[in-house]
Amino acid sequence: MYKAKAYAAAGATSSLAPTTIARRSLTSHDVQIEILFCGICHSDVHAVRNEWTEFLPTTYPIVPGHEIIGRVVETGSAVTKFKPGDLVGVGCMVDSDGTCPECQAGFEQFCPNVVLTYNSPDKHLGGVTYGGYSESIVVDERFVLRVPSHLDPAGAAPLLCAGITTYSPLRRWGVGPGHRVGVVGLGGLGHMGVKFAKAFGAHVAVFTTSPHKREDALRLGADEVVISRDAEEMQKRAGSFDFILDTVSADHDISAYLNLLRRDGQLTIVGAPPKRLEVPAFSLIMGRRNLSGSMIGGIRETQEMLDFCGEHGITADVEVIPIQKVNEAYDRLLKSDVKYRFAIDMSSLKAEEAKGL
Repeated sequence: MYKAKAYAAAGATSSLAPTTIARRSLTSHDVQIEILFCGICHSDVHAVRNEWTEFLPTTYPIVPGHEIIGRVVETGSAVTKFKPGDLVGVGCMVDSDGTCPECQAGFEQFCPNVVLTYNSPDKHLGGVTYGGYSESIVVDERFVLRVPSHLDPAGAAPLLCAGITTYSPLRRWGVGPGHRVGVVGLGGLGHMGVKFAKAFGAHVAVFTTSPHKREDALRLGADEVVISRDAEEMQKRAGSFDFILDTVSADHDISAYLNLLRRDGQLTIVGAPPKRLEVPAFSLIMGRRNLSGSMIGGIRETQEMLDFCGEHGITADVEVIPIQKVNEAYDRLLKSDVKYRFAIDMSSLKAEEAKGL
């Protein structure tokens, strides 16, 4: 066991503050990683503020962060996939049972015994797991991902959650050339959905309530931008989309987007609105439309996504911040004041340590 510098919240109303945490000594299959960058996900805010009490209540102190990019420092004796100096990533999971049908099918994210990167029971040290707002982490090699070395590491960090969350359903439903794809919302998830759908060869439309996002949506690769409050523009596109990716986490009218689908069209929800969505039956019945949800992908699919990003030069649009501005970033995130993801430069934590703070 060794000590590592980190930022943690002591309670639901506490700010994130410097602390020291324990990291386990390497087992034979472990990889020790020096963290270079860690993205800030909206899930981090929910977890820190204990807003998912029914789904996953928070145990304090909590060290968030599941969009991790770093370099391998040391490997266990049985590790074969990685060596010191490799650029690697760690996403939302750090372990699973490996034996259940979901794991065997490559869907570790659905394993009943999945261990999340933070706020999950830690079988090695007791207590709970601690995430990427830290100078280092130790992870079983099965859950370490190889990151193409030419990608910007700060921009690659959000790929470990926002990237795979949008890539997975687009791949699952076979989006490709000739398809008309709608992306609802242009935030951390939505901007990645636009980039992937365009890279897959689809015609991409962004649906937003904010006219000022039009220019940025086109810059990111959208072929058209629709202001969703404009009933006439929405009606013009009724029954014309093959696939719609709904990334919105606020309350909204899901039937308005179901009505945009062609026969057998697919709408997949990846955002997490706090209230229940009401779905009129006839929005599905008419046109034999499909409604589904999706979360992250398994390890195999996440590696596929990273390789795809390497081939196509895809990263997230990020604003890099020092760890000392993390609480300010949380406040800005809640106001949608970021384009389009924060990435924490973890070297700032070392700088803090050097100053004796």
